[in-house]
Amino acid sequence: QVQLEESGGGLVQAGESPRLSCKASGTFFSFNTMGWFRQAPGKERELVATISSVGKTIYSDSVKGRFTISRDNAKNTVYLQMNSLKFEDTAIYYCNLRVIRKDYWGQGTQVTVSS
Repeated sequence: QVQLEESGGGLVQAGESPRLSCKASGTFFSFNTMGWFRQAPGKERELVATISSVGKTIYSDSVKGRFTISRDNAKNTVYLQMNSLKFEDTAIYYCNLRVIRKDYWGQGTQVTVSS
């Protein structure tokens, strides 16, 4: 069983720089991609950023230059450093682990940005 546990969300002020963490547990192939998706009220879930086990990153245009994704392979943990938060970043952030086209999801952590 693969499980993903997210942490680091909550109520933050615009302009602050919180960091999300997600730890994967269980047995899975070491070559994989971990990432973050988000879903705002009334909108579909969208990609935020992903990082492969060899460090290749992909960012959505909406967060490029503000968010940084990283991972610690020894800890099976992925991080999302969020800088210069905006009100429109308010969403539930979901951790994702993709292993050979199979997706695993965390339960999500709410990030609410207040002005």
